[in-house]
Amino acid sequence: MKIELLNTGTELLLGSVANSHLSWIGNSLLSLGLRISQQTAVPDGPAIRDALCEAKNRHPDILIVTGGLGPTSDDVTREICAELLDLPLEQDPATAEHIRERFSKRGISLTEPILRQALVPRGASVLPNQNGTAPGLHFPKNLKPGWPEIFLLPGPPRELQPIFENSVAPLLRSRISSDLTARTYRVVGMGESAVEEIIGRHIELQGILEVGYCARLNEVDFRLVGTPSALARWHDRILATLGENLVSTSQESLESVVVRSLAEQNATLAVAESCTGGQIASRITDVPGASAVFLAGFVTYANSAKTSQLHVGEKLLENFGAVSAPVAKAMAEGALLASGATYALSTTGIAGPGGGSPEKPQGTIFFGLAARGEETAVWQACYPYDRNAFKQVASQTALDALRRKLRTSQK
Repeated sequence: MKIELLNTGTELLLGSVANSHLSWIGNSLLSLGLRISQQTAVPDGPAIRDALCEAKNRHPDILIVTGGLGPTSDDVTREICAELLDLPLEQDPATAEHIRERFSKRGISLTEPILRQALVPRGASVLPNQNGTAPGLHFPKNLKPGWPEIFLLPGPPRELQPIFENSVAPLLRSRISSDLTARTYRVVGMGESAVEEIIGRHIELQGILEVGYCARLNEVDFRLVGTPSALARWHDRILATLGENLVSTSQESLESVVVRSLAEQNATLAVAESCTGGQIASRITDVPGASAVFLAGFVTYANSAKTSQLHVGEKLLENFGAVSAPVAKAMAEGALLASGATYALSTTGIAGPGGGSPEKPQGTIFFGLAARGEETAVWQACYPYDRNAFKQVASQTALDALRRKLRTSQK
């Protein structure tokens, strides 16, 4: 099945908004054993018409289009599709009522442009949008001779993703003839070349599974595509080979695994962050259900905050400096005591640029992991990256240390 993706929106090409649709839809299709054959991004306006015609001439089976279904003058995807397929636009009563109810509940006046979103090309089906006003639209194949099956989806991810999961994916799943499927092994603490060396190359040599890698900071997605039986034959060996470095086999995020593991063990967490500025707490609280396990986050950037909130001794700071093993230990233990949590993580370091020394260069960081009734673990690392990358890899390292600790506690 040949699938093309057309992302519309001037903001995507200006760089003011990241195009997350490509990766999200690509991953969602891959889980169905499908993949995108070509992706195109175009600005709002007439370029959409040209892109649709060009896509049609490449004869895809399915064309997925994102964006341009809203109420403003630059939202023209619906109208251009209707024009190209010679379909009159008609108001869909259910969609119009949904829009009216949504605006009434918010006490907002309804205007005519808003109701444009209830216009549906004749022959197209509505894909309900419970998180916004513009529905998705489904055009069957050959609604006009020569045109592929088309899905129009709204641009905001919080609207697009549920529509795809609830409406698009079931339709695609029902017509898949191939028994190909995909599995992703999420790995932390190993680079993609190391994963390839210890397991990927051996699988690739067999020639029965497609092997792929997606590397991020301190994380690799090791992807296999093939028949369920072929995947099953390698699964146990992969688990044994990757060992503690394996985070999940379902693309579950590291923070999700940590939250789930804490919940399974009836354990709780607090964090004390300096150089990471709350990023660990942010990642944890991005996970639904985090409130059951996450008790407190202390962002103690200044020494005075470390002293007042975590009871880090002033003499300790004077003798060793804020970026040191003793201070990381004291921060973790202070967070544990102040919160009453089962575990506490701490970070203190030099994000840069500048601020380092020959003894403690930019990127130096100390971590602490305190557990109730146990000796606090402290370790040092150096990540000489830009500030954002430094914070990301530091939060990744801290969360992975806790994941491994929880894994050991579960045995």
